[in-house]
Amino acid sequence: MTSIPLYGIPNCDTVKKARVWLDNQGIEHAFHDYKKQGADPEKLAAWIAQAGLDVVVNRKGTTYRKLSDADKAATAESHTAVALLVQHPSIIKRPIVEHPGGVLVGFREDEWSAALL
Repeated sequence: MTSIPLYGIPNCDTVKKARVWLDNQGIEHAFHDYKKQGADPEKLAAWIAQAGLDVVVNRKGTTYRKLSDADKAATAESHTAVALLVQHPSIIKRPIVEHPGGVLVGFREDEWSAALL
């Protein structure tokens, strides 16, 4: 397998675990840091279409809890959620990996093993 893109935030513990796991499996990956490189609206829309809005939006984090009620409501619809995710990339569940068979959202070793090994 060639290098796969891994999207996230470098100080996120789950992203760190995923990167270690990829390294241990010998899977090359290119890291995309939302904080420095931003989030691509077209990719976000594609991930939402493939994985679902409830999977891509991280409603458990501090950033989400600090949003206004209007912004929280905006995460309920794909077309308004994308703009909010671009503006606040910390509310994108992470990590996200694109691979030839689709997209993985969040790090669950069994799912990653099944999809990537």
